[in-house]
Amino acid sequence: MIVSVLILLAGLALVVFGADWLVDGASGIARKAGISEFVIGLTIVGFGTSCPELVVSLTGAFQGNADISIGNVIGSNIFNTVLILGLTALVSPVAITAGNRNRDIPIALLVTFLFVICGMNLSLLGVGETDAISRVEGIVFLVIFAIYLYVCFKYDTGSEEQDGSCAENVPLWKSAALSVLGIGGLIFGGTLFVNSATDIARAVGVSDKFIAITLLAGGTSLPELVTCIVAAVKHKEQLALGNILGSNVFNILLILGLSAIVTPLSFKSISQVDVGILLLSAVLVWLWTYTGKKDRIDRMEGLIMLLCYSAYMVWLFLSV
Repeated sequence: MIVSVLILLAGLALVVFGADWLVDGASGIARKAGISEFVIGLTIVGFGTSCPELVVSLTGAFQGNADISIGNVIGSNIFNTVLILGLTALVSPVAITAGNRNRDIPIALLVTFLFVICGMNLSLLGVGETDAISRVEGIVFLVIFAIYLYVCFKYDTGSEEQDGSCAENVPLWKSAALSVLGIGGLIFGGTLFVNSATDIARAVGVSDKFIAITLLAGGTSLPELVTCIVAAVKHKEQLALGNILGSNVFNILLILGLSAIVTPLSFKSISQVDVGILLLSAVLVWLWTYTGKKDRIDRMEGLIMLLCYSAYMVWLFLSV
């Protein structure tokens, strides 16, 4: 037990330090390369924090377990949006630019709807033999993902105004090294944290149901959680928003695209409530761009997202 606690603390420390390094390194790259922090969050940070989901989903696909691949992505995207973005908005209201409102958030919303339509093509459209993402649809996802990356960089407006700190003088190689170390710390620390937390929970008699719903469901999203909170504390909300939108799009287009090519991904274990909450989470982010102060996701909107996540967790506990 003592060893597990020490490993848990070490894993948590690695995640926290990794997030700090990744935020600083990614911001430095944005300054030097003239790329906006939002696009850096959308790509480098988004991919780095999505690595746990990539490993889990591909492993499930290679083992022929589509439930793991689909459930991991749906759970992670819900966790990312209504919990992590909600918490981030409570720490510091998340700024929304015109580009976010007109392009980035609608793209994330459309990708989510595309995922649901392809996965539930029989139930919704009466097409196909079963509700599943086929290999052909997986290839289509990857093609859309490539186009998505191209659009992100082509229409990027460049680096935003910086805070004038001495970080502008940090060499590019050092920022890149910090980013790599940060991603490594997030992935390795997150793995240590989840594994040791699971061991501790089992040692004290907590049920596997509780472990699956809480520790393992949120474990692969731990990098996004800590990275976004650190970014919010450092007033780099655009990097945090880019991380969430980027991670969600990466999860669907890249991770599920690759997983579906390995094996078709059945939706048979996914309930309508799971799909409904996933769609609601994407719609809420889009809705917040037209309510209240349209240039940000404020604390009240963040609180509403957290309440939605809490209600979903209650339903999960009651239905397992």
